[in-house]
Amino acid sequence: MAQLQKKEAYNVAIAGATGAVGETFLQILEERNFPIAELRLLASKRSVGKTLKFKGKDYTVQELTHDSFKDIDIALFSAGGGRSLEFAPSAVKAGAVVVDNSSAYRMDDEVPLVVPEVNPQDAFKHKGIIANPNCTTIIMVVALQPLHAYSRIKRVVVSSYQSSSGAGAQAMQELMDQTKSWSEGKEIKVEKFVNQLLFNVFPHIDSFTANGYTKEEMKMFNETRKIMGDKDIKVSATCVRVPVLSAHSEAVTVETEKEITPELARELFSKAPGLIVKDNPEKNEYPMPLYVAGQDHCYVGRIRKDISADNTLSFWVVGDQLRKGAATNAVQIAELLIK
Repeated sequence: MAQLQKKEAYNVAIAGATGAVGETFLQILEERNFPIAELRLLASKRSVGKTLKFKGKDYTVQELTHDSFKDIDIALFSAGGGRSLEFAPSAVKAGAVVVDNSSAYRMDDEVPLVVPEVNPQDAFKHKGIIANPNCTTIIMVVALQPLHAYSRIKRVVVSSYQSSSGAGAQAMQELMDQTKSWSEGKEIKVEKFVNQLLFNVFPHIDSFTANGYTKEEMKMFNETRKIMGDKDIKVSATCVRVPVLSAHSEAVTVETEKEITPELARELFSKAPGLIVKDNPEKNEYPMPLYVAGQDHCYVGRIRKDISADNTLSFWVVGDQLRKGAATNAVQIAELLIK
């Protein structure tokens, strides 16, 4: 399918508009001044009638149905995999290009999986649907790409430190509620997560699979290979939930065919799109979610040679998973389509 027909402004629908990512879509579209003629906000029946602001104007949320996409050019989906499978084909049939933030289509061979800093060319191979990768994968591959372009990556070992907002707005609220309950000496309730998150970390994000990895960890394995166009890259991930409100952190160790020194890595990172190097440990300067939350760039630091193996580099990367890990990446994909 070719690019969208060129227009001065585009009709945009957001499916899942009242969720954490959906509301972030609105922020990003406004901040980046995306050319919008008509904005249509869609959600489940229980959210119908709610109002959300965009550029100072109130928009009323409508029910997401198969008939929601008449005259829509671009549909940004973040309504969950089931709803994407149910409604995205209707959006495509109506003539829209869908950018889907769920896992529904990511590993479909007919659907490109795109991070604009890594594989922008793949966006134009779409047949109506473009998949937005998992947040942890996006943050990692933005940092892997400049290394891979210099010397092919053979193996990646990564541990993620994922914030509560990666599980949605209700999960963020649960962490805040637990904090409030603890400070007031009340019972700490656990509902959204499988364990108490306050004062705790647990290596359990998504369900476990037969090989002992979680689905989240396998997403990093499978999606990295697809995005980077190299099925031989080996990825082993451990995904951990931490009591942080927003922004995911990742400790990454990368084995490359040729040696990449820390000095060269800093140079490669500093020239790469979407990355900012913050690597001055002598002054306690390194990326932290507290300061990266709310930003679109990923920050990389603690860059060092791995002393346990040859041609191996270790670093720390942090990104806001609601923005670059979800909404910003999707809007960047939409921007590719209208250039």
